Parts: sequence; C-alpha cells; structure tokens
Amino acid sequence: MPRVDEFGLIRLLTGGRSNPARVEQGPAGTGDGVAVGIGDDAAVLDGRSGFQWVVTCDTMVRDIHFKPETMTYEAIGYKAMASNISDLAAMGAIPRFAVVALSVPADMETEALRELYDGLYACANRYGVAVVGGDTTSCPRDMTVSVTAIGEVETDRALLRSGARPGDTVFVTGPLGLSAAGLHLLLAAGRSAYDLAGLPEERQRLVRAHQFPQPQVEAGRILVRSGLGRSQNDVSDGLASEAWELAEASGCVIRLEETLLPVDSALSGYAREAGLNPLELMLYGGEDYRLTGTVRGEDAAAVQALFDAEGLEFHVVGHVLADEDSATPGVLLKRRDGSISPLQKRGYNHFKEDQSADA
Repeated sequence: MPRVDEFGLIRLLTGGRSNPARVEQGPAGTGDGVAVGIGDDAAVLDGRSGFQWVVTCDTMVRDIHFKPETMTYEAIGYKAMASNISDLAAMGAIPRFAVVALSVPADMETEALRELYDGLYACANRYGVAVVGGDTTSCPRDMTVSVTAIGEVETDRALLRSGARPGDTVFVTGPLGLSAAGLHLLLAAGRSAYDLAGLPEERQRLVRAHQFPQPQVEAGRILVRSGLGRSQNDVSDGLASEAWELAEASGCVIRLEETLLPVDSALSGYAREAGLNPLELMLYGGEDYRLTGTVRGEDAAAVQALFDAEGLEFHVVGHVLADEDSATPGVLLKRRDGSISPLQKRGYNHFKEDQSADA
C-alpha cells in the first residue's frame, strides 16, 4: 500500500469527490439522504416512508474476477460498482448508497488506486449512488475490491426470483454474450485492446461491454412502477444459469426459444471470425448485466410499449410452461429446428480452452 496511513489514504482517494444521490420523488421528497457521510466511524442515512431498503454485496479478486490483461484499474473500479447496482436493478430498486472495502498489496502504486476510484465514482455518479464509507487495508498479494450497495424500493414491491407462474412470458432487456466475447478478444489481444481507438467500432462495443457494463436500473423501475413485473434476475452468470434460478425459486419449467434470443451484430461477427458459438456465449457468457424475468403473458405487449416509450429494449425469449408440463423445475431450449432439449444448469467458464461447444 502507498506509504500513507489509512486515513491519509482515505482522504487521498475520496477527498474532493462529490456524488450526491439522485432520488426519485417519493413520500418524503428528495434530498440526497446522507445525514453523515465519510469521515466518522459510520455513515448515517435517512430512510423514506413507504420504502424498504435493498442491500447487496459483491467482491472482485485479482486473477479470479479480473486479470491485468483484460481490465484497467478504472474498469475494475467501474465494474465493481456496476455489478452491485445491477443486483439492485434486478430487484427493481433505486440505487442510493454504497460502501467500499479495498485490500491492496503494500507495493501497489498510488496512481493505480486513483484510477480505480475514478472508475468507482464514475459508475456511482452515473447511477446516482452516494459513496458513504468503507474500509482500506493491506493484504499479502492479490488486490480485492468489495462493494456493498444499498437501494430502496416501494414496500412489498421488490421483484423476486420466486414470482414466475405458468403462462408467464420470459424476457431479456437486451442482447447477451457481448461481455464474454469482449473477454475473449481481450485475452487474445492482451493490453493492445485497451486502445479502443485502434479497434473497429464493433470490437470496441465488445470490449466496453466487458469492462464498463451498464446496469439496467430504469428497466427494473418500469416493471415496479407499472406493477407488471412478476419475477426478475440480472444476467451475471449467463442466461441459462439465471433462468434456472428463476425456475427453481418459482417451482416451474421455463422454455427458452433460440429463434427469439436477440443477437447483436458485433457478437455474431466476432464469433464467426474467432470460431466461437454465439449461442454458447449468449446462454453461458455472463456479466452482461441485462435483466431477465417474467411478466404475465397477457401483459407482454403493454410492457413492450412501456419500454419502447423510454427507448429501452425488451425482448420476449420464452415462456413458463403450464402446470401439467412443470412437475419438476427446470429449463428447456427450443432449437431452431423445432427440437426441444434440457438446458444445462451451469455458468460459462471464461478461461477454458474450448468455448465453441454446443449449449
């Protein structure tokens, strides 16, 4: 760690940064909600009548969640915050606050930490999150960044994994597989891919999708405000894994349809050139941070209209099967040729040698 004491490091990394939380109008009005922020033993936050707190925590560890070949320090910070905000979005919550715990080796350069915090605050500011505290400590070798994020949602309105019911329509809020393709590109190209200006636009999109994902907060809020959302999950481990979580939590069978999955041209083009299976990337790629979930079949068109009005993506990708077809929870995939087969319950292994196997 840089040769300053803990409090000096905190001042160095957080001093002069201002990111008051932007809050939707509620019963108690707006305001940033921070009564006491960084500088005391703990933060003091103001809650709002008619809302419940939603709390999540996620950790990133070097060589497990990121590698120097694939992530700048700014990207590490941004993604550490984004993964937590995405969890809040999955519940339909409004992101409000975050605390950051950072463990770094003693020899880590101060400038690297500055870049990491630039990324953390860039994401926090983008989504109206106030960073209100945390902890810093040294560690023997690998850097660890842990973020705890706090949001709020109207009382008893949080979207859960357990809400899917027979007859529901399954949706995703955008194309999948871009982050996994971006990771593959970065591993192949190394640090040269950091220079986005030297890449074609479609390759840039893949790298940005992996390094700077965009949590779907407004999509989650549309489903809460409209009252039309039934269940929801964020796509952090791949669509197949998230669909399984919905199916098991809800006690149902979900059938996804290959022909309905939105395919991005950047993904299909890169997969073709790199010899990858785009379906594998979409189902098992992970870290897209789109939302998937269900709405009543009869509400799908109305939800589509709400998303269209906000310029947001909403794609129907499957259905929850009727009771007589769903004695045991599970996930099926209807292929382009009309055949139906069980979908494996697994997440995508980013570092295996062969990424081109059938789903």
